[in-house]
Amino acid sequence: MEQFYTIQGEGYNTGRAAYFVRLGGCDVGCVWCDVKESWDVNAHPRVAIPDIVAAATAHAGRNVVITGGEPLMHNLGPLTQALHAAGCQNWIETSGAYPLSGEWDWICVSPKKFKAPLPSVLAYAHELKIIVFNKSDFVWAEEHAAQVGSACRLYLQPEWSKSAQMMPLIVDYVKANPRWQVSLQTHKFLDIP
Repeated sequence: MEQFYTIQGEGYNTGRAAYFVRLGGCDVGCVWCDVKESWDVNAHPRVAIPDIVAAATAHAGRNVVITGGEPLMHNLGPLTQALHAAGCQNWIETSGAYPLSGEWDWICVSPKKFKAPLPSVLAYAHELKIIVFNKSDFVWAEEHAAQVGSACRLYLQPEWSKSAQMMPLIVDYVKANPRWQVSLQTHKFLDIP
């Protein structure tokens, strides 16, 4: 769907230079999705893997974020192998709703209520990022935290339009449950993609 070089705005790798490859196609259907134009896989042109690698390596940073849509709707083995061969670190942001494919240096699973993540994907998560839209999401977050490994980083991030209402609750929750951390969409504050 799109590619761009920017600063990672969320989660563990916040603040690091990263090249984003946003793949088209998603059937998870989050009502608050901020890239609904990514949902139709056929609405976006195919791009050859060598062209993606050339674009990613044209910048100083070597961190590549594969996101979507839902990137695991695609077989990511050939793309991630080519990026690794070019010296890139491969990071993925996924709902975890499809089987894991590809070679990953960092796996961020951000499960959605509309289509459950697979336990097999949660088992490999380096980072669990829960979007907090309402108060019930804290219980939902704990249910998913129980399915990841002990080394997985746990993040609570307010849904952007509900940030003013949810942030005080998140702060209180993290203070009472310090294994969790706060994640903010810092790219929106920085006004960058």
